[in-house]
Amino acid sequence: MKIRSMFSLSMAVVALALACSGNSSPPSGTGGSANTGGQVGVGGTGTTGGATGSGGGPCACTGGSPSWGGTGGGAGGSVGGAGSGGSGSGGATGTGGSTGSGATPPSCQSGGSGLSDCGASGESCCTSVKVPGGTFYRTYTNDGSGAKNTSDPATISDFRLDKYLVTVGRFRNFVAAWDQGDGYTPDVGSGKHTHLNGGQGLADSGAPGAYEAGWLQAYSNKLDLTNDTLQCQSGLYTWTNSPGDQEKLPMNCINWFEAYAFCIWDGGFLASEAEYVYAAAGGSDQRRFPWGATEPGTGNQYAIWNCDYPDGSGTCGGTTSNIAPVGTAKLGAGRWGQLDLVGEMIEWYLDWFAPSYANPCTDCANLASGSGRAPRDGYFGSTDETLLQSSYRNNGFYPANRFYSYGFRCARTP
Repeated sequence: MKIRSMFSLSMAVVALALACSGNSSPPSGTGGSANTGGQVGVGGTGTTGGATGSGGGPCACTGGSPSWGGTGGGAGGSVGGAGSGGSGSGGATGTGGSTGSGATPPSCQSGGSGLSDCGASGESCCTSVKVPGGTFYRTYTNDGSGAKNTSDPATISDFRLDKYLVTVGRFRNFVAAWDQGDGYTPDVGSGKHTHLNGGQGLADSGAPGAYEAGWLQAYSNKLDLTNDTLQCQSGLYTWTNSPGDQEKLPMNCINWFEAYAFCIWDGGFLASEAEYVYAAAGGSDQRRFPWGATEPGTGNQYAIWNCDYPDGSGTCGGTTSNIAPVGTAKLGAGRWGQLDLVGEMIEWYLDWFAPSYANPCTDCANLASGSGRAPRDGYFGSTDETLLQSSYRNNGFYPANRFYSYGFRCARTP
Protein backbone atom coordinates (compact mmCIF):
# COMPACT_ATOMS: atom_id res chain seq x y z
CA MET A 1 0.00 0.00 0.00
CA LYS A 2 1.48 3.34 -1.01
CA ILE A 3 0.62 6.57 0.80
CA ARG A 4 1.99 9.96 -0.23
CA SER A 5 4.51 11.52 2.14
CA MET A 6 3.71 15.10 3.01
CA PHE A 7 6.80 15.83 5.02
CA SER A 8 10.30 14.41 5.21
CA LEU A 9 11.08 12.26 8.19
CA SER A 10 14.43 11.20 9.60
CA MET A 11 15.20 7.55 10.16
CA ALA A 12 15.79 8.34 13.81
CA VAL A 13 12.12 9.17 14.20
CA VAL A 14 11.12 5.97 12.48
CA ALA A 15 13.37 3.95 14.74
CA LEU A 16 11.61 5.31 17.82
CA ALA A 17 8.26 3.86 16.71
CA LEU A 18 6.64 5.00 19.91
CA ALA A 19 3.39 3.30 20.90
CA CYS A 20 0.39 5.56 21.49
CA SER A 21 -2.06 5.77 24.33
CA GLY A 22 0.46 5.61 27.13
CA ASN A 23 1.75 2.16 26.21
CA SER A 24 5.18 1.93 27.77
CA SER A 25 6.10 -1.49 26.40
CA PRO A 26 8.35 -1.49 23.32
CA PRO A 27 6.32 -2.46 20.28
CA SER A 28 7.29 -5.40 18.13
CA GLY A 29 6.84 -5.98 14.45
CA THR A 30 8.44 -5.73 11.06
CA GLY A 31 9.43 -2.11 10.89
CA GLY A 32 8.97 0.17 7.96
CA SER A 33 8.70 3.75 6.90
CA ALA A 34 6.53 6.42 8.41
CA ASN A 35 5.34 9.81 7.34
CA THR A 36 3.12 12.54 8.58
CA GLY A 37 0.20 11.39 6.53
CA GLY A 38 -2.22 8.57 7.28
CA GLN A 39 -1.07 5.03 7.65
CA VAL A 40 1.67 3.73 5.39
CA GLY A 41 1.98 0.35 3.80
CA VAL A 42 0.27 -2.93 4.43
CA GLY A 43 0.32 -3.87 8.08
CA GLY A 44 0.50 -7.13 9.89
CA THR A 45 -0.44 -8.22 13.37
CA GLY A 46 1.55 -7.30 16.47
CA THR A 47 2.30 -9.86 19.11
CA THR A 48 1.25 -7.63 21.97
CA GLY A 49 -2.27 -7.08 20.73
CA GLY A 50 -1.88 -3.62 19.22
CA ALA A 51 -2.00 -2.51 15.62
CA THR A 52 1.08 -2.96 13.54
CA GLY A 53 2.26 -2.60 9.99
CA SER A 54 5.17 -2.33 7.67
CA GLY A 55 4.61 1.38 7.58
CA GLY A 56 2.10 2.19 10.28
CA GLY A 57 0.38 5.50 10.79
CA PRO A 58 1.20 8.60 12.77
CA CYS A 59 -1.01 9.56 15.63
CA ALA A 60 -1.30 12.22 18.24
CA CYS A 61 -1.92 10.70 21.64
CA THR A 62 -4.14 12.27 24.27
CA GLY A 63 -2.35 15.35 25.45
CA GLY A 64 -1.01 16.16 22.01
CA SER A 65 2.30 14.24 22.02
CA PRO A 66 2.95 12.72 18.58
CA SER A 67 3.86 9.06 18.29
CA TRP A 68 4.72 7.01 15.27
CA GLY A 69 3.34 3.59 14.42
CA GLY A 70 4.94 1.27 11.97
CA THR A 71 7.23 -1.16 13.74
CA GLY A 72 4.84 -3.08 15.89
CA GLY A 73 1.83 -3.14 18.13
CA GLY A 74 0.63 -2.19 21.52
CA ALA A 75 -2.08 -3.60 23.70
CA GLY A 76 -5.44 -3.63 22.03
CA GLY A 77 -7.79 -3.87 25.00
CA SER A 78 -10.78 -6.08 25.52
CA VAL A 79 -14.51 -5.98 25.19
CA GLY A 80 -16.81 -7.20 27.90
CA GLY A 81 -19.91 -6.43 29.85
CA ALA A 82 -23.42 -6.40 28.60
CA GLY A 83 -26.37 -4.10 28.57
CA SER A 84 -29.06 -2.78 26.34
CA GLY A 85 -29.75 0.60 24.86
CA GLY A 86 -33.11 2.23 24.98
CA SER A 87 -35.06 3.57 22.06
CA GLY A 88 -36.48 6.96 21.34
CA SER A 89 -38.72 8.43 18.71
CA GLY A 90 -36.67 11.55 18.24
CA GLY A 91 -34.99 14.45 19.90
CA ALA A 92 -31.83 14.17 21.92
CA THR A 93 -30.96 10.65 22.91
CA GLY A 94 -29.37 11.60 26.22
CA THR A 95 -28.94 8.02 27.38
CA GLY A 96 -27.68 6.62 24.12
CA GLY A 97 -30.84 5.09 22.72
CA SER A 98 -31.86 4.65 19.09
CA THR A 99 -33.31 7.45 17.02
CA GLY A 100 -36.34 6.46 15.00
CA SER A 101 -36.09 6.45 11.20
CA GLY A 102 -38.23 9.59 10.88
CA ALA A 103 -36.53 11.62 13.61
CA THR A 104 -33.84 14.23 13.11
CA PRO A 105 -30.67 13.06 14.86
CA PRO A 106 -29.39 15.39 17.61
CA SER A 107 -26.35 16.44 15.58
CA CYS A 108 -28.51 18.06 12.88
CA GLN A 109 -31.41 19.48 14.87
CA SER A 110 -30.18 23.06 14.92
CA GLY A 111 -29.54 23.40 11.17
CA GLY A 112 -26.77 25.43 9.58
CA SER A 113 -23.46 24.84 7.83
CA GLY A 114 -22.34 21.23 8.00
CA LEU A 115 -25.76 20.29 9.38
CA SER A 116 -28.40 20.96 6.74
CA ASP A 117 -26.47 21.78 3.54
CA CYS A 118 -24.59 18.66 2.44
CA GLY A 119 -24.16 17.26 -1.04
CA ALA A 120 -25.18 18.64 -4.41
CA SER A 121 -28.76 19.27 -3.28
CA GLY A 122 -27.89 20.90 0.04
CA GLU A 123 -29.76 18.27 2.05
CA SER A 124 -29.51 17.26 5.68
CA CYS A 125 -26.01 16.11 6.56
CA CYS A 126 -27.72 13.44 8.70
CA THR A 127 -29.41 11.80 5.72
CA SER A 128 -29.38 8.05 6.33
CA VAL A 129 -30.22 5.50 3.65
CA LYS A 130 -31.60 2.00 4.11
CA VAL A 131 -29.35 -0.83 2.97
CA PRO A 132 -31.45 -3.92 2.20
CA GLY A 133 -30.00 -7.09 3.63
CA GLY A 134 -28.58 -10.00 1.68
CA THR A 135 -25.63 -12.34 1.31
CA PHE A 136 -22.26 -11.47 -0.26
CA TYR A 137 -18.61 -12.49 -0.18
CA ARG A 138 -16.37 -10.51 2.13
CA THR A 139 -13.28 -11.69 0.28
CA TYR A 140 -13.06 -11.29 -3.50
CA THR A 141 -11.17 -9.66 -6.32
CA ASN A 142 -12.63 -7.62 -9.15
CA ASP A 143 -10.56 -6.13 -11.96
CA GLY A 144 -13.62 -4.62 -13.59
CA SER A 145 -14.79 -7.81 -15.28
CA GLY A 146 -16.71 -9.23 -12.33
CA ALA A 147 -16.01 -10.83 -8.98
CA LYS A 148 -13.47 -13.65 -8.76
CA ASN A 149 -11.77 -15.62 -5.99
CA THR A 150 -14.80 -15.29 -3.75
CA SER A 151 -14.81 -16.61 -0.19
CA ASP A 152 -15.97 -15.80 3.33
CA PRO A 153 -19.71 -15.36 2.72
CA ALA A 154 -21.70 -13.22 5.12
CA THR A 155 -25.40 -12.59 5.53
CA ILE A 156 -26.44 -9.08 6.52
CA SER A 157 -29.84 -7.93 7.79
CA ASP A 158 -31.39 -4.61 6.79
CA PHE A 159 -29.78 -1.52 8.34
CA ARG A 160 -29.35 2.14 7.55
CA LEU A 161 -26.00 3.73 6.81
CA ASP A 162 -25.52 7.48 6.83
CA LYS A 163 -25.03 9.00 3.40
CA TYR A 164 -22.28 11.34 4.53
CA LEU A 165 -19.22 11.24 6.73
CA VAL A 166 -19.74 13.08 10.02
CA THR A 167 -18.99 16.75 9.47
CA VAL A 168 -17.20 19.21 11.73
CA GLY A 169 -20.51 21.02 12.19
CA ARG A 170 -22.27 17.90 13.43
CA PHE A 171 -19.40 16.94 15.70
CA ARG A 172 -19.41 20.43 17.21
CA ASN A 173 -22.87 19.75 18.63
CA PHE A 174 -21.58 16.55 20.23
CA VAL A 175 -18.64 18.37 21.81
CA ALA A 176 -21.11 20.84 23.30
CA ALA A 177 -23.21 17.98 24.70
CA TRP A 178 -20.07 16.38 26.22
CA ASP A 179 -19.43 19.73 27.94
CA GLN A 180 -15.79 19.29 28.98
CA GLY A 181 -16.64 15.89 30.43
CA ASP A 182 -19.41 17.18 32.67
CA GLY A 183 -22.21 16.40 30.22
CA TYR A 184 -23.11 13.50 27.98
CA THR A 185 -21.41 10.13 28.03
CA PRO A 186 -23.06 6.94 26.71
CA ASP A 187 -24.83 4.60 29.07
CA VAL A 188 -23.15 1.25 29.63
CA GLY A 189 -24.56 -1.27 27.17
CA SER A 190 -25.83 1.34 24.71
CA GLY A 191 -24.82 1.46 21.06
CA LYS A 192 -25.82 -2.09 20.16
CA HIS A 193 -27.60 -3.27 17.02
CA THR A 194 -30.78 -3.72 19.04
CA HIS A 195 -32.81 -4.78 15.99
CA LEU A 196 -30.82 -8.02 15.79
CA ASN A 197 -31.04 -11.28 17.72
CA GLY A 198 -33.88 -10.23 19.98
CA GLY A 199 -32.09 -7.08 21.12
CA GLN A 200 -28.76 -8.78 21.85
CA GLY A 201 -27.11 -7.21 18.82
CA LEU A 202 -24.47 -8.62 16.52
CA ALA A 203 -23.16 -12.14 17.04
CA ASP A 204 -19.53 -12.13 18.19
CA SER A 205 -17.54 -14.12 15.64
CA GLY A 206 -14.57 -14.10 18.01
CA ALA A 207 -16.52 -15.73 20.85
CA PRO A 208 -19.20 -18.10 19.60
CA GLY A 209 -22.41 -17.80 21.56
CA ALA A 210 -21.67 -14.24 22.69
CA TYR A 211 -23.23 -11.04 21.42
CA GLU A 212 -22.51 -7.35 21.23
CA ALA A 213 -21.69 -5.78 24.61
CA GLY A 214 -22.18 -2.16 23.63
CA TRP A 215 -20.52 0.73 25.44
CA LEU A 216 -18.30 -0.13 28.41
CA GLN A 217 -17.74 2.13 31.41
CA ALA A 218 -13.98 2.11 30.76
CA TYR A 219 -14.54 3.66 27.35
CA SER A 220 -15.77 6.93 28.88
CA ASN A 221 -12.26 7.70 30.10
CA LYS A 222 -11.06 7.67 26.49
CA LEU A 223 -13.17 10.67 25.50
CA ASP A 224 -11.10 13.84 25.30
CA LEU A 225 -12.87 16.39 23.15
CA THR A 226 -10.71 19.43 23.82
CA ASN A 227 -9.39 21.76 21.16
CA ASP A 228 -5.85 20.51 21.69
CA THR A 229 -6.63 16.83 21.19
CA LEU A 230 -8.95 17.42 18.22
CA GLN A 231 -6.16 19.30 16.44
CA CYS A 232 -3.87 16.28 16.14
CA GLN A 233 -1.68 17.29 13.21
CA SER A 234 -0.64 20.85 12.49
CA GLY A 235 -2.32 22.20 9.38
CA LEU A 236 -4.30 19.04 8.65
CA TYR A 237 -6.96 18.88 11.36
CA THR A 238 -10.45 19.92 10.33
CA TRP A 239 -11.67 20.96 13.79
CA THR A 240 -11.74 24.68 14.55
CA ASN A 241 -12.17 26.28 17.97
CA SER A 242 -15.27 28.12 16.77
CA PRO A 243 -17.58 27.70 13.76
CA GLY A 244 -16.01 28.80 10.48
CA ASP A 245 -15.62 27.77 6.88
CA GLN A 246 -14.73 24.13 7.62
CA GLU A 247 -18.08 23.02 9.03
CA LYS A 248 -18.82 20.88 5.95
CA LEU A 249 -15.47 19.10 6.01
CA PRO A 250 -15.35 15.59 7.46
CA MET A 251 -14.34 15.48 11.11
CA ASN A 252 -10.91 13.92 11.58
CA CYS A 253 -8.47 13.45 14.48
CA ILE A 254 -11.06 11.50 16.47
CA ASN A 255 -10.27 8.20 18.14
CA TRP A 256 -12.42 5.07 17.90
CA PHE A 257 -14.08 5.69 21.28
CA GLU A 258 -15.19 9.18 20.27
CA ALA A 259 -16.58 7.93 16.97
CA TYR A 260 -18.55 5.25 18.82
CA ALA A 261 -19.78 7.69 21.47
CA PHE A 262 -20.89 10.21 18.85
CA CYS A 263 -22.93 7.61 16.98
CA ILE A 264 -24.62 6.45 20.19
CA TRP A 265 -25.45 10.05 21.14
CA ASP A 266 -26.76 10.63 17.62
CA GLY A 267 -29.15 7.68 17.89
CA GLY A 268 -27.10 5.09 16.04
CA PHE A 269 -24.03 2.88 16.30
CA LEU A 270 -20.84 2.08 14.40
CA ALA A 271 -21.32 -0.29 11.48
CA SER A 272 -19.65 -3.67 11.62
CA GLU A 273 -16.92 -4.46 9.11
CA ALA A 274 -19.28 -6.83 7.30
CA GLU A 275 -22.02 -4.18 7.08
CA TYR A 276 -19.63 -1.55 5.80
CA VAL A 277 -18.07 -3.81 3.16
CA TYR A 278 -21.53 -5.00 2.13
CA ALA A 279 -22.54 -1.39 1.42
CA ALA A 280 -19.27 -0.59 -0.37
CA ALA A 281 -19.45 -3.75 -2.48
CA GLY A 282 -23.08 -3.14 -3.42
CA GLY A 283 -24.00 -6.40 -1.72
CA SER A 284 -24.14 -9.29 -4.17
CA ASP A 285 -22.96 -6.96 -6.97
CA GLN A 286 -19.45 -7.44 -5.52
CA ARG A 287 -18.37 -4.18 -7.17
CA ARG A 288 -14.80 -3.19 -7.88
CA PHE A 289 -15.45 0.29 -6.50
CA PRO A 290 -18.59 1.40 -4.66
CA TRP A 291 -19.82 3.15 -7.83
CA GLY A 292 -18.91 0.35 -10.25
CA ALA A 293 -15.91 -0.38 -12.46
CA THR A 294 -15.02 3.12 -13.72
CA GLU A 295 -11.53 4.25 -12.77
CA PRO A 296 -11.59 6.99 -10.11
CA GLY A 297 -9.58 9.42 -12.23
CA THR A 298 -8.22 12.77 -11.06
CA GLY A 299 -11.30 14.95 -11.38
CA ASN A 300 -12.76 14.37 -7.88
CA GLN A 301 -15.97 13.05 -9.40
CA TYR A 302 -15.76 9.54 -7.98
CA ALA A 303 -13.43 9.78 -5.00
CA ILE A 304 -11.29 12.29 -3.13
CA TRP A 305 -7.79 10.77 -3.27
CA ASN A 306 -4.22 11.27 -4.49
CA CYS A 307 -4.28 14.90 -3.26
CA ASP A 308 -6.18 15.69 -6.47
CA TYR A 309 -8.66 17.86 -4.65
CA PRO A 310 -9.30 20.67 -5.46
CA ASP A 311 -7.55 21.08 -8.85
CA GLY A 312 -6.46 17.62 -9.98
CA SER A 313 -2.78 18.47 -9.53
CA GLY A 314 -1.91 15.60 -7.20
CA THR A 315 -0.02 18.05 -5.00
CA CYS A 316 -0.32 17.53 -1.25
CA GLY A 317 -0.25 20.93 0.39
CA GLY A 318 0.07 19.81 3.99
CA THR A 319 -3.16 21.65 4.82
CA THR A 320 -6.88 20.97 4.76
CA SER A 321 -6.97 22.30 1.19
CA ASN A 322 -6.85 18.71 -0.08
CA ILE A 323 -9.90 17.70 2.00
CA ALA A 324 -13.25 18.23 0.27
CA PRO A 325 -16.64 19.03 1.77
CA VAL A 326 -18.47 15.75 2.34
CA GLY A 327 -20.34 14.47 -0.70
CA THR A 328 -18.25 16.40 -3.23
CA ALA A 329 -17.50 13.27 -5.28
CA LYS A 330 -21.12 12.88 -6.28
CA LEU A 331 -20.56 10.24 -9.00
CA GLY A 332 -18.97 7.98 -6.40
CA ALA A 333 -22.25 7.00 -4.74
CA GLY A 334 -22.58 3.37 -3.78
CA ARG A 335 -25.46 1.13 -4.79
CA TRP A 336 -27.71 2.57 -2.09
CA GLY A 337 -26.56 6.19 -2.33
CA GLN A 338 -23.85 6.60 0.30
CA LEU A 339 -21.00 8.93 -0.71
CA ASP A 340 -17.28 8.89 0.14
CA LEU A 341 -17.39 5.19 0.99
CA VAL A 342 -13.79 5.12 -0.21
CA GLY A 343 -11.34 8.02 -0.32
CA GLU A 344 -11.69 11.30 1.59
CA MET A 345 -11.26 9.66 5.03
CA ILE A 346 -10.38 6.18 6.26
CA GLU A 347 -13.33 5.14 8.40
CA TRP A 348 -13.51 3.56 11.84
CA TYR A 349 -15.97 0.75 12.32
CA LEU A 350 -16.96 -1.50 15.17
CA ASP A 351 -14.82 -4.63 14.88
CA TRP A 352 -11.46 -5.58 16.21
CA PHE A 353 -9.18 -6.48 13.32
CA ALA A 354 -8.59 -10.18 12.69
CA PRO A 355 -6.17 -11.39 9.98
CA SER A 356 -8.79 -13.73 8.59
CA TYR A 357 -12.56 -13.76 8.66
CA ALA A 358 -14.49 -16.16 10.88
CA ASN A 359 -17.05 -18.37 9.18
CA PRO A 360 -19.97 -18.69 9.09
CA CYS A 361 -21.20 -15.11 9.52
CA THR A 362 -24.76 -14.00 9.95
CA ASP A 363 -24.92 -10.47 11.35
CA CYS A 364 -21.52 -11.00 12.90
CA ALA A 365 -18.59 -8.89 14.03
CA ASN A 366 -15.24 -9.66 15.65
CA LEU A 367 -15.89 -8.21 19.10
CA ALA A 368 -13.99 -10.33 21.62
CA SER A 369 -10.44 -9.11 21.03
CA GLY A 370 -7.99 -8.21 18.32
CA SER A 371 -4.85 -6.39 17.29
CA GLY A 372 -6.55 -3.03 16.86
CA ARG A 373 -9.82 -1.58 15.68
CA ALA A 374 -10.33 -2.20 12.01
CA PRO A 375 -10.54 0.85 9.72
CA ARG A 376 -11.39 0.74 6.03
CA ASP A 377 -10.45 2.25 2.64
CA GLY A 378 -8.08 5.01 1.49
CA TYR A 379 -8.06 8.72 2.25
CA PHE A 380 -7.54 12.04 0.47
CA GLY A 381 -3.76 11.50 0.22
CA SER A 382 -3.75 7.84 -0.84
CA THR A 383 -1.88 7.34 -4.12
CA ASP A 384 -2.68 3.68 -4.75
CA GLU A 385 -6.12 3.10 -6.22
CA THR A 386 -6.10 -0.41 -4.74
CA LEU A 387 -7.06 1.27 -1.47
CA LEU A 388 -10.25 2.51 -3.10
CA GLN A 389 -11.43 -0.93 -4.14
CA SER A 390 -14.39 -2.20 -2.15
CA SER A 391 -12.63 -5.49 -1.42
CA TYR A 392 -9.49 -3.84 -0.01
CA ARG A 393 -8.85 -4.65 3.63
CA ASN A 394 -6.75 -2.55 5.99
CA ASN A 395 -5.11 -3.74 9.22
CA GLY A 396 -6.00 -2.71 12.76
CA PHE A 397 -4.87 0.41 14.58
CA TYR A 398 -4.89 1.45 18.21
CA PRO A 399 -8.41 2.61 19.07
CA ALA A 400 -7.10 5.51 21.17
CA ASN A 401 -4.97 6.91 18.35
CA ARG A 402 -5.84 10.03 16.41
CA PHE A 403 -5.09 10.37 12.71
CA TYR A 404 -5.77 13.26 10.37
CA SER A 405 -6.63 10.65 7.73
CA TYR A 406 -9.41 9.05 9.83
CA GLY A 407 -13.07 9.96 9.97
CA PHE A 408 -16.30 8.02 10.42
CA ARG A 409 -20.03 7.71 9.71
CA CYS A 410 -22.85 6.16 11.70
CA ALA A 411 -25.16 3.24 11.03
CA ARG A 412 -28.71 2.97 12.36
CA THR A 413 -31.61 0.57 12.83
CA PRO A 414 -33.66 0.01 9.66
